[in-house]
Amino acid sequence: MAPRILLARHGQTEWSLLGRHTGRTDIPLLDKGRQGAELLGKRLHRARWAGLEGYEIRTSPLSRARETCDLAGFGARAEEWDTLMEWDYGAYEGMTPAEIHAVRPGWLIWRDGVPEGETLAQLSARADEVVEWARSADRDVLVFAHGHILRSIAARWLGEDVSFAARVRLDPTSLSALGWAYGAPAIERWNDTGHLEA
Repeated sequence: MAPRILLARHGQTEWSLLGRHTGRTDIPLLDKGRQGAELLGKRLHRARWAGLEGYEIRTSPLSRARETCDLAGFGARAEEWDTLMEWDYGAYEGMTPAEIHAVRPGWLIWRDGVPEGETLAQLSARADEVVEWARSADRDVLVFAHGHILRSIAARWLGEDVSFAARVRLDPTSLSALGWAYGAPAIERWNDTGHLEA
């Protein structure tokens, strides 16, 4: 069996709602985020997914991801892993893109990076570590993490430069799946929020 990886983005927070870059600041879930995490859990425990028996599960230790994991019903099975933490935005932590563009016109995070934070190369190396782990054994995996690191993992799963992540949107409490097609890495499902519409 070729292993695949399910990606669960954490639920809505005040900063994600406002579009603030939320890296290492430990922002809690909003009520809407907690409700979304519970709906995601119900979806993954229904017949099609059957609670993901046999999956290895890891979560970012930041509370918004950890709580999403717990509320989805996977907390007891999940191992915290610092590699899944969000991009360290350095001097841009807590800022919106509009605030950054006011001092740095034309800025694009996936091209220009962030000052005093994690470089694109460092982010890419962390994403590679997750991809290597996911492919390392005969089992599927589920991770709970954050928008930019999950988009980076998808880019590296496909063998693309981490800047490819600029082309894939990822909403709070979404479910995505990376697997295989014709023997090559592929996106099976992306930014699926159907459980939130139920």
